[in-house]
Amino acid sequence: MTSPLIDALTKQHGVPLVDEKTLEVLTQQHRHCLLFFTEDPVQFPESNDVAVVLPLLMQAFGERLKTAVVDRACEHRLHSRFPFDGWPALVLLQDGEYVGAITRMQDWDVYLSEIERLLHTAPSRLPSFKIPVVGESNHHCH
Repeated sequence: MTSPLIDALTKQHGVPLVDEKTLEVLTQQHRHCLLFFTEDPVQFPESNDVAVVLPLLMQAFGERLKTAVVDRACEHRLHSRFPFDGWPALVLLQDGEYVGAITRMQDWDVYLSEIERLLHTAPSRLPSFKIPVVGESNHHCH
């Protein structure tokens, strides 16, 4: 499921909708790509807020990055490839490699400073998901 605000990104603002195959083409054509992972906007209504802010971010950063919406059909497969810890998420890639992610709705200044920082950051090893570990002293089976 999508929403009118997310649909407007592709229909009115010309933001491409990408899957695994078209993402490869996009990353070959653009050094920096900003991927919008929406998940279900009914379950995660902040996705609509990010959809409203995204055209303003595109305007602020101009040709420095190419923005794309991740197709819901492959969103979870790409999420496993570029992990982040909350929905919605903006994931920055450089030359097709993971640089970092901004999750959930943020203040305008946070978006500006974090995207600027990520644009000057080299790709890094992908983060791992954080799984809490319970030590033996805290958990006993009887």
